[in-house]
Amino acid sequence: MPPSDTLPFDLRALEIFLAVCDAGTMAQAARRLSLTQPAISQAIADMERRIGIALFDRRARPLALTAAGGALRQRASALLSEARQIAPLLREAEHARLPLLRAGLVDSLARALMAPLAGRLDEMAEQVSLLSGLTASHAGALLTRQLDLLVGADELDEIEGLERWPLLSEPYILLLPEAAPAPIRAGDLAELARQTPLVRFSARSKTGMEIERHLRRLRLDLPRRLEFDTPYGVSASVAAGAGFAITTPLCLLEAGVPLAGLACHPLPGPSLTRHLTLIARRQELGRLPREVAAFCRERLAAQQEAVRALVGEKLAAEFRVEG
Repeated sequence: MPPSDTLPFDLRALEIFLAVCDAGTMAQAARRLSLTQPAISQAIADMERRIGIALFDRRARPLALTAAGGALRQRASALLSEARQIAPLLREAEHARLPLLRAGLVDSLARALMAPLAGRLDEMAEQVSLLSGLTASHAGALLTRQLDLLVGADELDEIEGLERWPLLSEPYILLLPEAAPAPIRAGDLAELARQTPLVRFSARSKTGMEIERHLRRLRLDLPRRLEFDTPYGVSASVAAGAGFAITTPLCLLEAGVPLAGLACHPLPGPSLTRHLTLIARRQELGRLPREVAAFCRERLAAQQEAVRALVGEKLAAEFRVEG
């Protein structure tokens, strides 16, 4: 006998067994299934050998079921009926809406993506939850299964079991009072900070962490005065004359602050780029992450003209939608 955890038959064998039950003879079952009689006899014999029990009383004509055969016939009909429903159900599932879809969106994309993304997700699910906030918070929620997708500024490279869909890269830039001279070299940032403070993104944000890491690489220890979690807080403070900022085109777009009296300049020294990525748990949502990523790229590409008007042609040239 086979091990107790080994299936003693497959669905095709059950189909043959039921055909013999209905036809009364193996020869008639063979004609119904377009098989040879030896093939039918062999399939039944293999089932009986694997189960270890006779299913038919071969002394009777037509064939009669044993008690074990009768019990199997009852259950085999239900099993085959269920199996035949699988393919239609899978075809329906391919086009079905999810019951719930939860996504996190980094706050610097709220103005550019929140409303259109909500509309797209609503086509994919019966209920949608779309949250704006810091990438770090969304990453924790994704890993603890409180979110299904996130669009953020961290690729979470150190985490296994995720699929990543690059969306966009954009340069970090300087936002200065219009009258302030644009720094030429990275070291000029220290002199600028002595004249007017650096308004920082909070170190709780991925953007803030990347800026601080960049400053450390340049061996610049700029005084700490003001820091904010949101693009609006940073841009509005600079607009109010509180200092200068290192920011990005999308952060400026998200802030929605009038830039009268302000100017955008390239960040001096080595370039610094922010990457935005859609992340999901691997192979859990089928094609949905890829489709949502393509939608996000399309919507972000539509923002290029607004970015060009905001930061100028030269800086906008480094604003690149992936794919």
